[in-house]
Amino acid sequence: MNQHLRLGVNIDHVATIRNARGGDHPDPWRAVEIVEQAGGDGITVHLREDRRHIRDADLDTLMARTQLPINLEMAATQEMLAIALKHKPHAACIVPERRAERTTEGGLDAAGLHNELAPIVAQLSDAGIRVSLFIEPDARQIEAAMRLKAPVVELHTGKYAHSTGPELAAELKRLSDAAALAARNGIEPHAGHGLTFENVGPIAAIPQIAELNIGHFLIGEAIFIGLAASIQEMRARMDAARDVA
Repeated sequence: MNQHLRLGVNIDHVATIRNARGGDHPDPWRAVEIVEQAGGDGITVHLREDRRHIRDADLDTLMARTQLPINLEMAATQEMLAIALKHKPHAACIVPERRAERTTEGGLDAAGLHNELAPIVAQLSDAGIRVSLFIEPDARQIEAAMRLKAPVVELHTGKYAHSTGPELAAELKRLSDAAALAARNGIEPHAGHGLTFENVGPIAAIPQIAELNIGHFLIGEAIFIGLAASIQEMRARMDAARDVA
């Protein structure tokens, strides 16, 4: 049997729908309960500077109530560092963040931002938080993660998700090579962004990848088939790609 590929479910967009009308419905906590029951392995949330979806009170609730590992996506700012150190989630994934973007549009330049990232990575690690860097599948960025002593990288699959034909094959190879390079150097590779039922298989089949973090598609598909069914279908496709008995 191949290694179990973990599925982290990003529940940000449950909060996006709630925030569109104000009030408290739909409650992200209900999504967490469904993730637990449907076989998700963890919860991912991105507490953005502008609080456009998940808010501080949501993070308070998650940390107090769920037994699933929490992966906090965060910008490399002192505000977010303080929040992470206060809550001590299982993991903190440092991502690039620009207020004008609709979603995270690319990987973190870990190589170019080494001096800015080094003290943040060190403080998170010292607090027992597993640090991940959300990066492009590029050798230079993986080498930067090695220098920063980050135990995990999450490879940005956005370009793969939007590619076709020869470009798709090239992007898949880039991701596969990056995952292998990370693993050879003691870094656990994860992947995420833009993954769907249709395109998850080739990514899930990369043997070194230990975890996929998927959100927008699962929440969107839940409108039509329900969140539990959406998670279970993604889980089944991931397992099929790994040939899990």
